[in-house]
Amino acid sequence: MYIATKEIQILYADTDMMGVIYHGNYIKWLELGRTQLIEDIGYNYLDMEKAGYYAPVYHLDITYKKPIVLGDRVFVKTWVEENKGLRTVYGFRIVNHEDDIFAEGTTTHIVVKKQQGHFRPVQFKKAFPDWFQKYEEIKRK
Repeated sequence: MYIATKEIQILYADTDMMGVIYHGNYIKWLELGRTQLIEDIGYNYLDMEKAGYYAPVYHLDITYKKPIVLGDRVFVKTWVEENKGLRTVYGFRIVNHEDDIFAEGTTTHIVVKKQQGHFRPVQFKKAFPDWFQKYEEIKRK
């Protein structure tokens, strides 16, 4: 299994009135982690879009285990949890340098093609067979 690691820059603007990182910011970080994974294995999400396809979030599951505060140094670790024909599930953990877990969960994405103003789901393995196969090689076993 391959795990991508991306350091997250914590900004004062990311905090809420309680002095901890606002929960909505974690979702941006998951996307940074997914993008890092895609780039690490030699692909580019923009190439997918240029070909007329998109991979929107279908489902998000996140458990907040411990608050992150300004000054913490955190990383998002991302991997392919499942790789189905229609859906890809990315697993993630947000951790510090000691691997203490702050948040964990999954995001599920589907591949869609825009046609006549609508998005139609397509099989990832048919639209991008090489990319799909690479996910098969690196996914959690």
